[in-house]
Amino acid sequence: MNAALLAVDCSTERLVLAVHGAQGAAHTLDEAGGPESSRRVLPAALALLRQAGLDLSALDAIAFARGPGAFTGLRTACAVAQGLAFGAGKPVLSLDSLLLVAEDARAQCQGPGDDAADFDVGVAMDARMHELYAARYRWSAAAGWQTLQAAALYASAAWHCDAPVLAGSGLELLAPEFGAATTRLPQARDRAGALLRLAQQAWARGEALDAAQALPLYLRDKVAQTTAEREAARAAAAAAVATTITTTGAPTP
Repeated sequence: MNAALLAVDCSTERLVLAVHGAQGAAHTLDEAGGPESSRRVLPAALALLRQAGLDLSALDAIAFARGPGAFTGLRTACAVAQGLAFGAGKPVLSLDSLLLVAEDARAQCQGPGDDAADFDVGVAMDARMHELYAARYRWSAAAGWQTLQAAALYASAAWHCDAPVLAGSGLELLAPEFGAATTRLPQARDRAGALLRLAQQAWARGEALDAAQALPLYLRDKVAQTTAEREAARAAAAAAVATTITTTGAPTP
């Protein structure tokens, strides 16, 4: 049985949200994000919950894409998920943001409901400065997703992968001859759908964590945030907790 979940992803220039009730249909949002994500994510998430006919107390868990990805976006998604989870007394699900790309690629090639066929995919996302966040994954009916090559940061000319499918925004940075014989999927088709499927898979595997364990995954060191970035992350977390208390009456731990 599917869990009631809210899932948040700000790891790219898109703001992606997904909600699924235990008995209901999926509700998703995928819009331009970037600097606007810290302002938009909380009201957009609450609006999506209303569309689904749910409040925070009805959720089983809150999922977030932990990274790798945009530094401020990762902090924003983590802060909002953690704040809402603390306030509502719910666990969190921490998701690999490159695996979102792999799951979307699997759906593009096989359809989202085809879980029987094996699928091998290399993921390369543009990390700016001529670098890539890259990884390789394999799906099988018996084991689900397995990591063959863990997410890491590469110079664009240094990553090599012989997977039959390559996916992600970083493909444009690869040499033209790289992966010439593979299927190339530079654009996501339904990132929100992939986000929700990964959240459900993580819930089914028993990967729920206490909200205190929600942490972003950084592959590129950044020694300091700007004042605006610090304020945005603090504001997002504080607003999430305040909204949860107002909605559910639950105290923070």
